[in-house]
Amino acid sequence: AENENIAFDWVYINYKSPIGTFDAGIMNDGSTGTIFGNSYAPAARIKYGYSFDPFTLALAYTKAKEQNYSVQNPTANFSDGDNDKYGIEGAYKWKDGKAGMQVNYYNYADKRPSSDYKKQYLLFTPYAMTKLGPVALQAELNYATGKAKKYDNDTPDVDLQNISAFVDAAADFAPFYVGASLAYISGDDPGTSDKEEGGTLNGGRDWNPCLLLFNYYDAANWVGTVSGYDSSKVTGPMSNALFGQIRAGVKPMPELDVMMSVSYAKADEKPAGYVDDQYGMEVDLTGTYKITNNLSYMLGVGYLFTGDYYKGTSESNEVKNDYIVMNKITLAF
Repeated sequence: AENENIAFDWVYINYKSPIGTFDAGIMNDGSTGTIFGNSYAPAARIKYGYSFDPFTLALAYTKAKEQNYSVQNPTANFSDGDNDKYGIEGAYKWKDGKAGMQVNYYNYADKRPSSDYKKQYLLFTPYAMTKLGPVALQAELNYATGKAKKYDNDTPDVDLQNISAFVDAAADFAPFYVGASLAYISGDDPGTSDKEEGGTLNGGRDWNPCLLLFNYYDAANWVGTVSGYDSSKVTGPMSNALFGQIRAGVKPMPELDVMMSVSYAKADEKPAGYVDDQYGMEVDLTGTYKITNNLSYMLGVGYLFTGDYYKGTSESNEVKNDYIVMNKITLAF
C-alpha cells in the first residue's frame, strides 16, 4: 500500500571506520560468488567488512521477515515468527581471479505458530573464478544441511539436505567466443518423507540461462509463468534439475553481440506420479546492440522442444513445443 505514495527500497548508513566498514539499513541481499543461485533484492541488514589485501572478511545479519506488529503487518502479534539469517564470508583475490566461501545460518520461523515448526539450517557456499589466457572459468557449490521442519510439538522433525553446483567456461577469440555451462540442483526424493533433498536451493532469479527454460526476468516476470500440467512450470528459477548448455557468439563490431545457445535439462528426481523426467531441449538466438554505454537493445528468439515432464501425472496429457520472440531495451544506471 505504501507504493501508492512513496516507497523506499534502499536506505542505509555506510560508515568507514579505522577498523572496517559498517552498513545498517535496507540494502541488497542474496548475492554470493557467481551469478548462479543469486536473487538480488533489498532486505533489512547490518553488515561489517574488513579488507587486508588480498583478503576480505564480511559479517552480516539479515532480517528476512519481520512478524512483529507494524503498519505493514497489522495482524501479527508475535516476535517468535521472524526469519533471520546470520552470515560470514571470507575471500582471497589475485590478479586474475577470486576464491572464497560464505557460511549462512538460517532461522526461519514464519510458520510459527500456525504450523508449529521452524526451518533451521546451515548453507555452505565455496566459489572460485579465474582467467587463464582467453579462458574464463567459474564454479560454485552450495550445500544446505539442517532441519526443514523443526517442530515445537511431538511431530517428528524433517531433515534438510540440499545440494546445488555450477561450472562455467568461456573462451574469447575475438571477434568469436564459445562457452559451456553445467548446473545441478538436487530434487526432493518422494520416497523419503523424513528428509527434504530439494526445494530450498534453486538457480536464483538473476541466473537466466535460456529465454524460456528457467528464465525469470525475461519470461516469468514480464510474460507470466509458462506452465505445464499439474504443478510443473517452464519459467522461473531452476530447481530439481540437471542442466547443460553450449553457446557460441560473434562480435562483428564492438557494439553488436550475436549469440546462439543449445541447452538440455532433465529432472534430478521425478515427482511422485509424474510420467517422465525430461524438461527438454532449447535453442536460443539473440542479438544485442549497445546504443550507448548504458543503453542496449536486444532481439531474441527461443524454441523449446518440450519434454514429457510437463505431462505431469498422466501419459494422455498432450504437450507441444513452445517458442518466444522478444525484444527489449535495457537502461543501466
